[in-house]
Amino acid sequence: MMSKLQSHLVFASILLALLAGACAPQPPIQLPPTAGDPLSGSGDVERQVLTYAELTTPAPDLPAPVDDGAFAIPEQAAPPLHQFEGILRLRRTQEGAHSRPIVDANRIAQNWDGPITLPPFDFEFVQHGSHLIPTRQGLIYTGHHFFNLIVGPGRAWQENGDQGMTRATFPFTLVQRNQNCTFNGVMAFLFNERAVSQVRYQVTQETCPYFKIDLWGQLQAEYKPRKVSKAAEIIQQHNAEVENRQRVKPIEALAADFPNDGINLAAFLEGHVPEEVTAYGVIVDSVHYLGGCRTRYGQYAYCNQMRMASFSTAKSAFAGLALMRLGQKYGPLFYTLPVKDFVPEVKKAAGDWSDVRIYHTLDMRTGMFYTQDDENSAAMDAFLNSESFQDRLAAAINYPRSADPGLQFVYKTSDTFIGVLAMDRFYKKQEGGKADIFNLVRDDIYKPLHLSAGMMTTLRTDNRDSGVPLGGLGLFWSPDDVAKMTLFLNIDYGTIKGKPVLDPQKMDEIFHRKRGRIDPDNRNWYKNGFWIREFKQEEHPEYGCSFWVPHMSGFGGITIGMLPNRTSFYIFTDTYQDEWDSFVRELSKIYPVCPP
Repeated sequence: MMSKLQSHLVFASILLALLAGACAPQPPIQLPPTAGDPLSGSGDVERQVLTYAELTTPAPDLPAPVDDGAFAIPEQAAPPLHQFEGILRLRRTQEGAHSRPIVDANRIAQNWDGPITLPPFDFEFVQHGSHLIPTRQGLIYTGHHFFNLIVGPGRAWQENGDQGMTRATFPFTLVQRNQNCTFNGVMAFLFNERAVSQVRYQVTQETCPYFKIDLWGQLQAEYKPRKVSKAAEIIQQHNAEVENRQRVKPIEALAADFPNDGINLAAFLEGHVPEEVTAYGVIVDSVHYLGGCRTRYGQYAYCNQMRMASFSTAKSAFAGLALMRLGQKYGPLFYTLPVKDFVPEVKKAAGDWSDVRIYHTLDMRTGMFYTQDDENSAAMDAFLNSESFQDRLAAAINYPRSADPGLQFVYKTSDTFIGVLAMDRFYKKQEGGKADIFNLVRDDIYKPLHLSAGMMTTLRTDNRDSGVPLGGLGLFWSPDDVAKMTLFLNIDYGTIKGKPVLDPQKMDEIFHRKRGRIDPDNRNWYKNGFWIREFKQEEHPEYGCSFWVPHMSGFGGITIGMLPNRTSFYIFTDTYQDEWDSFVRELSKIYPVCPP
């Protein structure tokens, strides 16, 4: 029989053994390589810019941005020798910063003391093969007075001229605080297991009609190696996104794939200034024909990670989908619930909201307006420029009753905000206080569609993650996200793996399979957050019938269209042009838009 002392010694030995096992280094988790790995190049890269000498020289002379292609992984890239895992922190962002406004309609640059600089940058990455993956993607509220951030996955590789260090680049996007404008950039640096070089950055493209600017510079950086929590999960999510990207071909391949149809590729940009086009493409037979991702300095190094501001396409791809998801989930009576039951604040509004229903807000027929041009009024500016929830809501309900609900269409972004707020509170009532209407759309639609991580967040009030989703703007598309969304709506008709996730009856309304009232003096119909344009046979006899094109539309010249021949297109521009007839004309050459 053991003595008391012996018992304590045995217990202590067992405890020490358990603790030692828990603290011992764990073997690395074996995960399959990401698409594109392993690299097979020799490392023999002829590099003229972003050289080892430049990236390791403090305060180099930087008269202008360089060609964006210098940030892209080259054909002869060799597998990386070093593994980056930990935090990259940029210091003193004001030093070595350069900025050059190109368009500044609102005189934004004049509010800066010196060059426009980056917000604080302190990001954690994990590396898998040649893929450099930020542990946080999507919109990140920085607290900066002007910029928030989105950081995307990049690449790491070896070049023979880098003195044994590994080279890495990654895309990032600056997002105007409380607004939807996106400014796309890229960073480059060298690293080994202990240290990093300086970091070169440049921003040379945006989706923002009123503010265009080049930013570039080279900053001191700090590398803090550390074990990344949930690294395997982060890598698996990245692998899944990359593996599920839509098949892509250059836009030029469309004419080669359909050689007998007489497709005029130049026609796609009719009415647009090519330099003002962020990206465009068409989707035919589930193939994404991409027209490139332009910057002022060549093609963007990470085209599949370019973040394009949604502006009002969010009214469709978030608010409209939320409406139809709730209808499918809880039944069609949900649409007719009074707004006042979920937004009691309207009882103190200037107008009478007592008989306004949730569906009226998504149809822009609340009857609460001053004029038909409220979207371009000082009252709407007050709403769009308010940051706090209370100020936004006060501005949203500050309209008189000018018509009975359901009768008169008046486009107002603030109505979408009220509708999203009502849906969010309805959803919380069903599922509990932690439920969130955007997260419903994210989890039930975006994630199963394998949309990019940068689409998994949205603009919210109060410049914080816990704010209320804005609804009428605030998504951040990649080209691949757009292609997948059109396939989900135009091909799969709101189903995922054969299961409806959107109300089929509401889908019928959007695609005009269920006829409804149309404004006789308006060629566009607006329903459930979507525009629906009629191509009348008498105006377009070349097609041989009348047909409808559901589309999403956004500020500045953004259109995502879905044709009845099961082809789709998109164009993101800053030209303020709403010209897309040429897309319909050229895509109708491939498959007829009229039934046989």
